[in-house]
Formats: sequence, C-alpha cells, structure tokens
Amino acid sequence: MIILIAFFTSFFLSLLFIEVFKRLFYKYKILDNPKKYWKKRDPVPYSMWVIFYFVFVLVTYFFVDHNLKLYLIWTFWLIVTVISFMDDMLEVSPKIRLFVQIVIWSIIWITSIKIGYISNIFGWILDLHTHYFTILWIQIYTVPLIFTVIWYVFIFNSLNWSDWIPWNTSWISVISFFILFLLWCLLFYQDNYMWWIENAIFIMTMSIILVWIVIPFWYYDVKEKILMWDSWTMFLGFMLATMAIISGWKIATVLVVFWIYSVDAIYVILKRLINKKSPLNKDFSHLHHRLLDKWMSNKQILTLIYSLSFFFWVTALFLDKVWKIIVFWVIVFVVVFINNIISEVKKFKK
Repeated sequence: MIILIAFFTSFFLSLLFIEVFKRLFYKYKILDNPKKYWKKRDPVPYSMWVIFYFVFVLVTYFFVDHNLKLYLIWTFWLIVTVISFMDDMLEVSPKIRLFVQIVIWSIIWITSIKIGYISNIFGWILDLHTHYFTILWIQIYTVPLIFTVIWYVFIFNSLNWSDWIPWNTSWISVISFFILFLLWCLLFYQDNYMWWIENAIFIMTMSIILVWIVIPFWYYDVKEKILMWDSWTMFLGFMLATMAIISGWKIATVLVVFWIYSVDAIYVILKRLINKKSPLNKDFSHLHHRLLDKWMSNKQILTLIYSLSFFFWVTALFLDKVWKIIVFWVIVFVVVFINNIISEVKKFKK
C-alpha cells in the first residue's frame, strides 16, 4: 500500500513541480538559446532537472524508511546537483568533470556505498577486501575503492553518451529503475531475514518513486516544453549506479538492462585508444552516430534501441547467469557490427 501511494504521489508532485517552476523559469528568463543548436523554436526553460532533486527528497522523506543509505543519497545527490548546475552554467572541461566525479565517487565509497565482492557464473565469490591503507582512523581497501570509482564513472559516461538522441537517456533510465523494481518483487519472498526484507522494501519503494518522477520530465522533454541539459544524465547515472550497489550488488543485472550502451561505451573507448586519441575526446563513433550514417532518423534509432533493449531487459529478469553471458556476446556482436547488419538488411529488402 505504501509503494502504491508513493507511486501516485511521485507522479503528481513531479507534474506539479514542473508546471510551477516552468512558469518561474519563464518569469526570470532562465531559458535556453535555440539558435545555438540550430533550433527553430522559442526559448524554453533549461536545467529543469534541478527540480527533480527536490521532488525526490520530498517524496522519499515521507515514504522511505530513514536510514544511513537514504541520508547518503540525499547528501551526495545534493553535491552532484550543485556541481552539475555549475557545469551547465560554465561548461566545465571534461577532464575537470572526470576529476570531480572520481573525488565524489571515492567519498561515496568511504561512507559505505561500495562494491565489496564479485560473484560469477561458476558460483564462487571473490572478496575484494584484501589490501588496504589507513588514513587517520579509516581503513581504505584499495581494490573495492577502484572498482566502485570505475563503476560510477563508467555508468555515468555510458548514460551521458546515450543522450545525443533526444529523450533516449530518460526512457532508458525509466526502464532500468522499473526492472530493478520488478527484480526485487521477484526476490522479495526468497529470504525471510529481516535485513533482506527491509532492503527489498527500500529498493522497491525507491525504484518506483524514481520511475514515476522521471516519466513527467521525459514527457515534457519529448514535447520540448523544457530542456533537461547534459547534467540530467549525471543525475540519473548517479542513482542508477547507486541503486545497483545497494540492491545487494546487482551490478550484472544493471549491466544487462543497460548493456547496449555499456558495450558501446567500451567499443568507443577502445577505438579511441587504438587511434591514439583521448577517451574523453568527442567524436562520431557512438552507436547512434553509426546508425545516423545509415540514414536512419532519430525515431528509427530509438525504435531499434528500445526494441533490442526490451529483449535484454527481459533476460535480466528470467534468465540465469549462463544465458546472460550468452546474451552479452550477442550484444557485443550487434553493437560492433551494426552497420554491416543494417547494410545486409537493406540489400535483402532491395
């Protein structure tokens, strides 16, 4: 019942805040410059994603049990909000953004949201708590720290690179949070430990709140009534990476949900390194760019990505680890050879 009430409250508060702040943004001229992006439309409010944080805090304050994890999410999300807003205003260098990300994710690890072990398809678990060093009274384990920072940076940048196609990032995030919700609905009855039950309720409530807060923002973004700006992806990336860790380290599940752009990010980074370029440099080697080279429209690209992703989202819920590995290699093949596949399909149609 709490989850159901949180669902309706999140949706309507999100709509209400967007409408109220949209008018304030117009009143105080916090608007974009369409000519800068060769857009033939009137200016619209931009950086509206800032409202998302306040809606989230308000809803979770009333509907989520207060614990250390929630307080940490509030605190670090506020820091991410401030830094992201500065980035929107000042257009900070990618290297500075990466440095700031690493600092934030390192602090998050020290405060307890971290990756502590890795499990695999053979059943055994690799504990990462081995080597450590001490700063003041804090023991900092080297390997978990590195894994956690890499995880956050990877998810954020993978999601950020998906944002070139309008509305893509928002909808992928909606589905990712919804899959986490469904996954824990399935896992809820698997164990009767109090920690397991409390964690399951926490994750299910948080996930469904995020889904129904994001949907109105996605709708207004599609209609170009507001502009979310690039830092919107840092918001969503932070929560997606964090929810995966506090979901009992469901890292592989989130990767399955997000595999297309995870594989694409690895492909682009390796290609840039092979060509002796910085991985942070912008180019046109991403999946959507390669699809645009085949004269596909934005809507066609979104349809293709959503269709493929839907199949992979289903695997996250119903397939075991071995089949997930098989699906992973299918995705690698599709992402790497997508242009060849489309060319062959076109030849076949002719």
